[in-house]
Amino acid sequence: MQNPSDRHEYPAHWEADVVLRDGGITHVRPITEDDAQRLVSFYEQVSDESKYLRFFSPYPRLSAKDVHRFTHHDYVDRVGLAATVGGDFIATVRYDRVDATGMPASAPADEAEVAFLVQDAHQGRGVASAMLEHIAAVARERGVRRFTAEVLPANTKMIKVFTDAGYAQKRSYEDGVVRLHLDLEPTGRSLAVQQAREQRAEARSVRRLLAPGSVAVIGVSRTPGGVGRGVLEHLRDGGFTGALHAVNASFPEDLTEIEGVPAHRSLGAVDGPVDLAVVAVPADRVPEVVDACGAHGVQGLVVLSAGYAELGPEGRERQRQLVRQARAFGMRVIGPNAFGVVNTAPGVRLNASLAPEMPRAGRIGLFTQSGAIGVALLSRLHRRGGGVTGVTGVSTFVSAGNRADVSGNDVLQYWYDDPETDVALMYLESIGNPRKFNRLARRTAAAKPLVVVQGARHSGVPQGHAVRATRLPHDTVSALLRQAGVIRVDTITELVDAGLLLARQPLPAGPR
Repeated sequence: MQNPSDRHEYPAHWEADVVLRDGGITHVRPITEDDAQRLVSFYEQVSDESKYLRFFSPYPRLSAKDVHRFTHHDYVDRVGLAATVGGDFIATVRYDRVDATGMPASAPADEAEVAFLVQDAHQGRGVASAMLEHIAAVARERGVRRFTAEVLPANTKMIKVFTDAGYAQKRSYEDGVVRLHLDLEPTGRSLAVQQAREQRAEARSVRRLLAPGSVAVIGVSRTPGGVGRGVLEHLRDGGFTGALHAVNASFPEDLTEIEGVPAHRSLGAVDGPVDLAVVAVPADRVPEVVDACGAHGVQGLVVLSAGYAELGPEGRERQRQLVRQARAFGMRVIGPNAFGVVNTAPGVRLNASLAPEMPRAGRIGLFTQSGAIGVALLSRLHRRGGGVTGVTGVSTFVSAGNRADVSGNDVLQYWYDDPETDVALMYLESIGNPRKFNRLARRTAAAKPLVVVQGARHSGVPQGHAVRATRLPHDTVSALLRQAGVIRVDTITELVDAGLLLARQPLPAGPR
């Protein structure tokens, strides 16, 4: 990617991976002059109606002048951002700084006209709302304090995007056009809107991983034994309610099933959608598997494969590339080096993990970063739960491994409004984003008990984990947890005991 600029270099810090309303991911980045063909292809896939609503008249194609204007920016007075999936544009947003008369201007003018265009196939996913958040942040950075937008009255979806954003705004109607003025200074309502959008999107992204309609296990051996074959058997024996597929490129052409499960030599040979792929192949083969998953429209990955950041610098780069590759296709990743995920809900019955038995169903959610700790927790919960059923079993279990993508914060977002989980238990070896964790933990703990073991008594990060070190003393983290209303315990035995106690009795009445 070039860094064209009349006045500023390419602002790489504006790039971001954004979780959308349906749980998918899009990559938001500045538009450059190298994007001319991407822009033309994007526009060709937009309906005539959407083009009319954007340009207020029939506008079947972009002229060469349009393409030049929409791909050449100075990243100060003229800024364009694109939302991409698989490298292709699915939406664009731009602002142009103007003066009081609406003519092009430069600083110190602090007003800009803003306009969006979202591909029809991606409308309704919350793309425009997410793009508005990002272009507003960019504008504030560049000294723009107000947006104006002209919208046709028939474009009710876009009007709603602006009015729901929570910014202070004014609206007028002139010459058949709705004119909106937005003050970009964050308000309590705009921040609440952003956090609510974040919660819904991240919860949905985890839900897609925990409640898939179909699962493919990639790397299943023909003979018993091996990680992939084991997970396939756990899914089958656990009673997974959706479609199940076994995939291995080395299967003979005449092999049609493995122990009653349809067998395929490639993911592309699967007839129908695959929501979740469990990847159990050597690390050097994972990239081709991710490409195949992206091409097939897979929504999420559980990567059991090891050989990533836990091995050092080369592995860390391999891990970063895994996340970049998956997110380019809009997929989220649990792992790598993960133990797997479990959902005991009767309508799902998912045991996509290395645990040989489906845990007893109940109302307790479990999150760990370590597979060994996950095994110990499941075992202790099963033993100590005794014959009590209905509440003291597991609702969902996530062992995130190296946490290259999905982390404890994402799972907290899911548990917050999960009706199947009454108590949340977490074994944390580090906290990658203490501020966000504090905010999410405080909110979750107000709705249901949250019990945490702080596993690593040091300021560093366990090897392999794709998080920044908190660099906070253990006592400071403990105080942070207390302030958030989290119940902190010292051992996994206490974690299980506290979880069972809280699951068996309702929360006491009172204001705290």
